[in-house]
Amino acid sequence: MTDARLAELADRLPNLRLLTDPADLEHYGRDWTRRWTPKPLAVVLPGDVAEVQVIVRWANAYGVALVPSGGRTGLSGGAVAANGELVLSLERMNRVLGFDAVDRTLSVQAGMTLHAVHEAAQSHGLIYPVDFAARGSCSIGGNIATNAGGIRVIRYGNTREWIAGLTVVAGNGELLQLNRGLIKNSSGYDLRHLLIGSEGTLGVVVEATLRLTDPPPPSQVMLLALPNMDALMEVFGLFRSRLNLQAFEFFTDVALKHVLAHGAQRAIEGEHPYYVVTEFDADEAAQDAALAAFEQGVDRGWISDGVIAQSEAQAAALWRLREGITESLAPHRPYKNDISLRISALPLFLHEIHQLLGREYPHFEVVWFGHIGDGNLHINVLRPEALSDEDFIAQCEHVTKLLAATLERHGGSISAEHGIGLVKRAYLRSTRSEAEIALMRGVRQVFDPKGLLNPGKLFG
Repeated sequence: MTDARLAELADRLPNLRLLTDPADLEHYGRDWTRRWTPKPLAVVLPGDVAEVQVIVRWANAYGVALVPSGGRTGLSGGAVAANGELVLSLERMNRVLGFDAVDRTLSVQAGMTLHAVHEAAQSHGLIYPVDFAARGSCSIGGNIATNAGGIRVIRYGNTREWIAGLTVVAGNGELLQLNRGLIKNSSGYDLRHLLIGSEGTLGVVVEATLRLTDPPPPSQVMLLALPNMDALMEVFGLFRSRLNLQAFEFFTDVALKHVLAHGAQRAIEGEHPYYVVTEFDADEAAQDAALAAFEQGVDRGWISDGVIAQSEAQAAALWRLREGITESLAPHRPYKNDISLRISALPLFLHEIHQLLGREYPHFEVVWFGHIGDGNLHINVLRPEALSDEDFIAQCEHVTKLLAATLERHGGSISAEHGIGLVKRAYLRSTRSEAEIALMRGVRQVFDPKGLLNPGKLFG
């Protein structure tokens, strides 16, 4: 322990797990963006809330910046430590703290994975409904930090709707108990909602009380092949008017190509430019309604083909075509855009952005997919082998500026569910006014007076 500051921290917390090995620094200092070279001072893995408070107070005393860290599955550089920060990993704080059957809440530590939360809820006959493909790796604290959405937003909403209370260590080490699980609480500002989506810049979320709900009724999964982009919104309107949708996800033929190459099985023969995976309540009436909607879509030229799952295994195989996209693209280290709009604004925007990407990326492979049912699109640009990382990112950044301007005209957001982090901070003004940003900076100053929590993220 050659750094006197770290030696002092070790003296304050003799049982603290503190890592300085280069391999550990590299592992904990980066997230899924892989765009920055990690260079943290060290990594600490506290085991309880009291240790987190001591670490934050130590950081204040020595002026050491902190990067709160969960599963580091983020795609905006929000968990990157590249400038000598101390990584504060919550992965050891991963236990269930309690279940309340009357309130139907589950209290957990922030380092618990989303998959473990799902299992804990199911053990009590309930569900925590937020869900997405990274469930096995991402942490509930990270989900809260970015207000994560996922594949069930159309029915259940984002993470925000399911947080009954938070325990937070503020930037000065003070412990805050926010909302305490209340359903109604009109006693002033709801600071809980300020922390949700704050990307670790206001405090370290250490515990959360999650609302649970009943499992959904039995569902049916259908895969649809569509002939063109316009059909996406037509089919969504048709199915939403006739069925209780749990999910409505789309992807392109380019996305399908990569998923099939990664091991998924083709479910519809032939080549089609767009696909939809939809899941809906499956009582007897819904079965008839779904088939009627399918036939109407075919008659109107909106649907080219389709298949309905006949078993749980087949339903899982259909979902893999959508959920396997991100993993299948990972080896290509794609440049990612995660955007959102009002659903009503999507048709015109889709045409504009399709033309923009075709014009600006004539030789790049662009993979589209996303949550069309809640207005969230994911645009992944794959680097040509002959192009250097530096030139590739420079070209992508140029296009992102154009994309941000287009979003601003349509009233959209440059970040739907991945946060701003390092990747998108230059485009925050396309989503937020100068007055809003000034207020956000003021809020941050109150929670973190010395600016030590995740510096450089969100605002720059």
